[in-house]
Amino acid sequence: MRNKGHIIFCILMMCMLFACTKNFQDINTDQSGITEEEMNIDFKNLQIPLGIIQQGIYFNYDFGKGKNWPFQMMQNLNADMFSGYMHDYKPLNGGSSNSDYNLQDGWNGTNWGYTYAYIFPQIKKLEDSTKLQYPTIHALAKILKVEVMHRISDYYGPIVYSSFGDPSGEFMPDTQQEAYYTFFDDLDIAVDLLAEHLSTESTAPDIATMDIILDGKYQSWIKFANSLRMRLAIRIAMADPQKARTEFVKALKDPYGVFELANEQVAVSTRDSYQNPLGEINRVWNEAFMNASMESILNGYEDPRREVFFEPCPDDVSIIGENGEKKVVNLKGKYKGIRQGTCFSHLLYASHSKIYVNQTTDAILMTAAEVWFLRAEAALRGWTGENVEACYRQGVNVSFQQWRAMGDVDDYLDSDRTGADYIDAFDPNNNIEARCKVSPRWLETASNEEKLEKIITQKWLAVFPEGCEAWAEQRRTGYPRLFPVRFNNSRNGSIDTEIMIRRLNFPAELADTDPEQYQALVRVLGGEDSAGARLWWDTGRNF
Repeated sequence: MRNKGHIIFCILMMCMLFACTKNFQDINTDQSGITEEEMNIDFKNLQIPLGIIQQGIYFNYDFGKGKNWPFQMMQNLNADMFSGYMHDYKPLNGGSSNSDYNLQDGWNGTNWGYTYAYIFPQIKKLEDSTKLQYPTIHALAKILKVEVMHRISDYYGPIVYSSFGDPSGEFMPDTQQEAYYTFFDDLDIAVDLLAEHLSTESTAPDIATMDIILDGKYQSWIKFANSLRMRLAIRIAMADPQKARTEFVKALKDPYGVFELANEQVAVSTRDSYQNPLGEINRVWNEAFMNASMESILNGYEDPRREVFFEPCPDDVSIIGENGEKKVVNLKGKYKGIRQGTCFSHLLYASHSKIYVNQTTDAILMTAAEVWFLRAEAALRGWTGENVEACYRQGVNVSFQQWRAMGDVDDYLDSDRTGADYIDAFDPNNNIEARCKVSPRWLETASNEEKLEKIITQKWLAVFPEGCEAWAEQRRTGYPRLFPVRFNNSRNGSIDTEIMIRRLNFPAELADTDPEQYQALVRVLGGEDSAGARLWWDTGRNF
């Protein structure tokens, strides 16, 4: 974060957030400040909430108190880092914070708090107000509801979902399994409504000006719903194999299809008022750099996407050696990342590779490449008759096309290169041998476990820079193999260094401000509210 004043501001805002959202009954009160008069002008009753919801997925909703610092705490200082994608070069909290598992409750409760305070109430209102008069918009609300809330569940586990907005005021949490089953039900409703509209050519609002994540076509929203169903089905592959297979095949067989082409993606557009919050964090605050795990794999693979994802180090760095002599560290033109959990206490790592994102970069949520890797894994599991290698290779091809990678994709797919050892530019105690030992080359004779590792490692590259999805899949499968933290300062040793962090704790404030709600969440979690506790879909095995 930019400075001491900024940190104090964030703390004050967190206090204000939980002061006004201490109970779910309070959360269900509209806090957007939108008047009824504004809502009744030219479909503003649809456009305004749709805008809030779409901007709230990759959070950049302007609620009048700043737009970018919430995202930093909601995602960038946890999922983006835990996924192995990024790291802040600044020694926040004196160098010990989320990076070394000294988890900061004020940061990690933000995703829960802001989603329930600002985004979910708009989803619920839009659902209720469109069910009869605007069924196609009702369908969009359902899809967005699943997209927003599966991310919250994948952070924390149990969530308040099916009972949110319950007039009885119960607001009882769902287990993660119950939430996922309801996600699939909501996608069923959405696809049926949109398919009926398209088949009957019924009258429906033109969503071209309302849609900021797709192309304004209802057909594309069905593809999104089907692709999202595939993502969620794969997520529960080991927790509930039969349900997973059924849902995946349902999506694959839907006549409207799924994302397949490089230009088919879900991304929050910056063409209007939306600005990518990661771009502000990166370009203005200078706080989004390459993670050491990303360095190891991109450099080891000699991956052409490296030049698109990150910038090379701009200059060499002069430091004073142990004997007081001046020493030049040769960095210029190299791609260097920061290892997680080193508790560094200086700012030399500002010399490392920055991420490509700026304020006008569309915020990617899902790509066609991801869907091809979902299909590859489903075929590997025997759910479909598709060819595993063909889907895998197509996933890499589509990712190269999407990023306009300047390299021969066939040469890349024939490569036996593996991850590179990490050599810290300033402290050799942080050096570590490469963990990623698989190459891009597909081996039909390999075990299913090795094939899955290849699939997920390539999906991890293709999903970049969307840390929420990458972190969820890395936890589910253990791939790619990331560098462990050097120092583990987790509370009471609750996080295993090698197994790594498994979830975020529920917001600590809930235990004080709404103990009944907190206890209900812990009860359906089925264990201690610990960052080392596995979620329902995180079984610790892949086959």
